[in-house]
Amino acid sequence: MRKVADCREFPSESNCTLTISGEEEEVVRAAAEHAASVHGHTDSPELRDQIRGTLKDEVPQHA
Repeated sequence: MRKVADCREFPSESNCTLTISGEEEEVVRAAAEHAASVHGHTDSPELRDQIRGTLKDEVPQHA
């Protein structure tokens, strides 16, 4: 099951709208890198665990 991390669920000064989806470890890695480079967080095991806890299952979009 693909996972989704959505910045819109977390208030930020930049009003970030980025959504990242993919396999869980890909999403956690990309979201942690994004949180560090854009939002000033420190990429740490604790941050990655926090991100992992907020992931949602991707809802497939059918045409």
